[in-house]
Amino acid sequence: MTTISIGDVAPSFEGVDQNNRIINSESLRGKKVILYFYPKDNTPGCTAEACNLSDNYKFWQKHGYEVIGVSPDTIASHKKFEQKHGLPFTLIADTEKVILEAYGSWGLKKLYGREYMGVIRKTFVIDEAGKIVAIFEKVKTKTHSKQLADHFELELE
Repeated sequence: MTTISIGDVAPSFEGVDQNNRIINSESLRGKKVILYFYPKDNTPGCTAEACNLSDNYKFWQKHGYEVIGVSPDTIASHKKFEQKHGLPFTLIADTEKVILEAYGSWGLKKLYGREYMGVIRKTFVIDEAGKIVAIFEKVKTKTHSKQLADHFELELE
């Protein structure tokens, strides 16, 4: 599995979002990005995380951040997820798991003694120069915006 550390240049990526637009890392240069990886649309934890980021989206925009979610779900699944919950940000469909693997977010997981390959929930914060400035490996899905804001010493409104 790929290991990424704070200070590393963020791996380049390209994917298609819920609106069939191509999103790539080059188009994000000059912007701060909250890039979060999650297992599956419309599951309890993933919905809590997405809705928490959505509820605080204007706060993140005010502080210059783009929010982008990535999962192995399809474009159609992402579109339904976006519409059902009114999500205002980009969701990339990484069905081939290329971006997930590049960011070390696809790997061996264990549940009830069973091992399987799956999405490892993580969030990377990338600065305007394309460098990793924070990594969250223990994501608090219901309060992820507060977790991020606390790290950067920002006061959620």
